[in-house]
Amino acid sequence: MTAMTVKKKRGQKRDIVFPFVNGLILCILMFVTLYPVLNTVAISFNDGTDAVRGGIGLWPRVFSTEAYKSLLTDEQIYNAFFISVARTVITTVLNVVLTSMLAFALSRKEYVLRGFITLVMVLTMYVNAGLIPNYLLISKTLKLSKTFWVYIIPTMFSCFNMIVIRTYINGLPEALAESARIDGANDLRIFWQIIFPLCTPVLATVALFVAVGSWNQWFDTQLYNGSKKNLYTLQYLLKMKLATSMQSMNAANTSADALVNSTKSTPITIRCAITVVSAAPILVVYPFLQRYFVTGMVLGGVKG
Repeated sequence: MTAMTVKKKRGQKRDIVFPFVNGLILCILMFVTLYPVLNTVAISFNDGTDAVRGGIGLWPRVFSTEAYKSLLTDEQIYNAFFISVARTVITTVLNVVLTSMLAFALSRKEYVLRGFITLVMVLTMYVNAGLIPNYLLISKTLKLSKTFWVYIIPTMFSCFNMIVIRTYINGLPEALAESARIDGANDLRIFWQIIFPLCTPVLATVALFVAVGSWNQWFDTQLYNGSKKNLYTLQYLLKMKLATSMQSMNAANTSADALVNSTKSTPITIRCAITVVSAAPILVVYPFLQRYFVTGMVLGGVKG
């Protein structure tokens, strides 16, 4: 047997071993990642009293939908869902469009103030006035408290997203803009018809970041719209329901009748149901943006 044949057989063996080991590791990682999600879903569909015992795996031990009934029978949750969807969509669209427009302007080498403006914006990422000045600015100066616009206006721009998009634009061939300018196109037309379509991967990535952050936000509702029930977001309303469930459980410990009524759903099942309801919309949207995610982060990453 020649040395060439031995090397060939070793190479074939490695070609078989590596895919097997790689696939095994990926399967383990997939299970570790999916198990908490599937376990949360299983507990949310389990009977409240039985869930207190623990030990639930990937499937409900005593199937029950009482946790979801206690959430979805409240009509206020549908209004809160609409507020959250409207807030997320409007914020995402405005943030992506306005941030990308500024990123394009600051990427132009002929703009003499681009370095100074970028420096000022980056400083805001390191130096923050704090919660109290921010509250006074939004509620007293801008008078956005108790309005829907308190969810939109303070989140229309992100400095970090601007840097990511600008870096991506800097990686595009400058000849594209120069040829369009020779043909008579102005900067606005160059941006909308050439640069913006080419930035789809990084814009989809930024849109996902903004949408997830906006959808999960609840503190600004408590801070500015805590007294306006018609402006409650879904996350804030679910947080309040969880707190109410905990209070009911504490009261049930001192009342036999209340204990009987509370066994259908407990804070454990309510908490898991809240997690499923709040995470489901993002899980539905994410697969459509996943193919842009890696490309956008790699090409739009900050380069040294």
